[in-house]
Amino acid sequence: MRQLARFLVALLFLALAACSAPPPDGQGGPEALARALVALGPEVDPEEARRAAEIAYAYPLQLKEEWQVTDPPLVHNFKVLEGIREKGLCNDWARAMLERLREEQFETLSLHWSTSPPEGFRVIHHSAVISARGGTLYDGIVLDPWRWGGVLYWSADEDDPRYEWGPPI
Repeated sequence: MRQLARFLVALLFLALAACSAPPPDGQGGPEALARALVALGPEVDPEEARRAAEIAYAYPLQLKEEWQVTDPPLVHNFKVLEGIREKGLCNDWARAMLERLREEQFETLSLHWSTSPPEGFRVIHHSAVISARGGTLYDGIVLDPWRWGGVLYWSADEDDPRYEWGPPI
């Protein structure tokens, strides 16, 4: 009976994963993210914004390989929870992104941990947010590599159509 329940849960995850949208091509890459970071405020150093954007795009792709992320996020989550993969939950992505960006010791950018509470069928979700120095997570840009399985999704906090971001719960 327990094996049947696991099979049905796995089947549900596969069905949900089939409905997940592929990453769009319209985010503009690191250059567009760097411009968005500079637009956060006049104090943001364009060189820091460029470095942050390049890391935000490249580092998740490195983690995708290291963590063997080959499936949509919900399927990969199932693999992590079943012990098939070690990492790749949204909190793993958020923690790794923040740790890597903190290594840069930015002087004109601030980093934040952000959480979207469970809602409906959604479970809690975590992500990194980057803002101008002294800004809050509400003023910043969400950096979410989990959403597309290692390919960076980013948007202004209030423009994210999928999640309501706030401080850690």
